[in-house]
Amino acid sequence: MNRNKETTIWTRPIVVIVGALFCCFLWGSASPSIKIGYEIFGIAAGDTAGRILFAGIRFVIAGCMVIAYESIKEKRLCYPRRQAWGKVAVLSVFQTSLHYILFYMGLAYTSGVRGSIINSVGTFFSIFLAVWCFHFEKMSVRKALGSALGFLGVVICVTGGSVQQLLQGGFRLEGEGALLLSAFCGAMASNLIKKIARSENPVTMSGWQFLTGGVTLVVMAVAMGGSITLTSMAGIPLIIYMGFISAGAYTVWSVLLKYNPVSTVTVLGFMNPIFGVLLSVIFLNESGEATNLAGIVALCLVSLGIIIVNYKKKEKY
Repeated sequence: MNRNKETTIWTRPIVVIVGALFCCFLWGSASPSIKIGYEIFGIAAGDTAGRILFAGIRFVIAGCMVIAYESIKEKRLCYPRRQAWGKVAVLSVFQTSLHYILFYMGLAYTSGVRGSIINSVGTFFSIFLAVWCFHFEKMSVRKALGSALGFLGVVICVTGGSVQQLLQGGFRLEGEGALLLSAFCGAMASNLIKKIARSENPVTMSGWQFLTGGVTLVVMAVAMGGSITLTSMAGIPLIIYMGFISAGAYTVWSVLLKYNPVSTVTVLGFMNPIFGVLLSVIFLNESGEATNLAGIVALCLVSLGIIIVNYKKKEKY
């Protein structure tokens, strides 16, 4: 009875739309939150160890949140089976450790607007990996067209629509390059969790990979002499919120995917970069980059590409 009620609630169109937009808002807020965090915790652009420590603390919090949620729901402490810990380790490398070392480094050298747009290329990387590496699906004209538009949007974002700007430093390996590699790692993680979900609880696995990946980052940062300084009490709710970005968005998104067709949920992912750009404008005062022609065109192309690759016609009966 309760299960049917839950299924009915999560399949209601308004719940799907609001839930998916909630997730996109959380993910979109990541770039501006990290940029603000750099200021509050006194982390300079060249402070690699400080950035890794900042990321590690966030994901320790995220992991504890996900594990606590799943344990309360199941009324027992949830943890992976003994033979699944190797999968947790691999997943933590791609979904947390390597992914966010690159993401945090890239955001230190570029704007929140660019970070939000470039990060969305992970959607298209995920398709290519699903087709040619994991063999989950086949390539189609629709997916190829959507991916081409998305990559074109990222190229315009990075170059400003000008080859001259690209040659004059519009693309930096430590900035935009790191963000592209980060998006690739995130796409790899998405495919890995899909494969792992066939035999393991994806929420439990994700919670523990967040925790182990976060602990790994903290240990790595401390070994490098990393430290952060709380310059404002606003840093405490900020770091808790950043943990919730990963924990909350992943949990809600997973429930939506469990009870609804994948395309019904993921087609709303185009709001991810839109929220990221809007929040960067509001909190980072990056209106100049967001409202210039290249920025608008790049955002539209990336969003359109996400819609196209996820859109499927409803079957007629």
